[in-house]
Amino acid sequence: MNYTKNWIDREISHNFFNICAQRPVLVLTGSRQVGKTTFLRKALPNAAFVSLDLPRNAEQAEDSGEEFLARLALPAIIDEVQYAPKLFRYLKHAVDGGARKDAHYFLTGSERFSMMKNVTESLAGRCSVVELQTLSHMELERWSGMQAESEQLLQWIYEGGYPDLHARALDPERFFSDLVATYIERDVKRLSNITNVREFDRFLRLMALRSGQLLSMNGVANEVGVSQATIKAWTNILVASNIVTLVEPWWSNLAKRLVKTPKLYFHDTGLACSLAGFRSARELARSPLLGALFETHVFGQILRSFTNRGLAPRIHFFRTHEGVEADFVLQRGTEFHLMECKWSETPTFNEKVLRVFEDASKGRVVRYSIVTPVRGRRTKSAVVEYHDSVDWSDLHGE
Repeated sequence: MNYTKNWIDREISHNFFNICAQRPVLVLTGSRQVGKTTFLRKALPNAAFVSLDLPRNAEQAEDSGEEFLARLALPAIIDEVQYAPKLFRYLKHAVDGGARKDAHYFLTGSERFSMMKNVTESLAGRCSVVELQTLSHMELERWSGMQAESEQLLQWIYEGGYPDLHARALDPERFFSDLVATYIERDVKRLSNITNVREFDRFLRLMALRSGQLLSMNGVANEVGVSQATIKAWTNILVASNIVTLVEPWWSNLAKRLVKTPKLYFHDTGLACSLAGFRSARELARSPLLGALFETHVFGQILRSFTNRGLAPRIHFFRTHEGVEADFVLQRGTEFHLMECKWSETPTFNEKVLRVFEDASKGRVVRYSIVTPVRGRRTKSAVVEYHDSVDWSDLHGE
């Protein structure tokens, strides 16, 4: 198969081989259809490949792990490894008995929690873990030659970043309908005993309507008609499937008035828009949800600034009971970078949030960014930056 046809260059490739040099096993996670398998097969064209998505292969790997690994030439890509959890202990013996320190087993999987449980138990200290996201707007800009500004940015928020959707010019409505159906049929049924698919589907759509907002699980439970414990379990499924992230508030022992409720963010705005019922970018532009979905988009760019470097995300938000808030807080030691997201051409500078956060953190805010869909506009204050001047690659805080 030609894995370079319609290929969209991924930012993760810039750090991929440096990460590979650190451990004998590399685990590449991410939700379905983000391009994990395609990326590995393009990056490692000469590697052996086996998919445990095929029941016969999964059975062999699960029941005869030592023989299964012995038949593989190295380097080897083992796809959808979550279908053979017993294989991890045989991988441990295989890498411990070898002299190579660089990665020669490359594993992919779509279920974060179950995979990481096996990684922790069997491969601790032996593997690097990298999460692949859908396309960032920087990747789309380079591939398409268009800029992520105003109308084009709105279109990309509506479409999201699933690579196949763009490379093959697929219809977003049909693409996401198929993706959700497949996700429920495969991943959800594997991860939970969900008997009422209709209730879970309603839950998915209600969660999409809350992306970029504080998450009240009790409120969702009341609307779906199930218990709060059920909503918590279903939310954990979305997190385990790399569909959403719950961002915790930043707080310190001195800031007792801060809100402790997490904020919900979908990893891909296209999936969120589809589940929320939008059928075009024009509908999104007229919706009161535009601001929250733009914030979801910005969260996605920050998230990718971590994961494309093989780093665990360190993202928080700030909000007091009085409603003073910053959408994102990024911390470097005792220094902080605050970010706000505004779908506006003339956003206002918020001195109050800086003053309140300084008091709460006892630290120093060295950067305050307002992210907007407009390029090239700035206020007189040197600490305010706009969409084009935010350096996404510099947000991870190293």
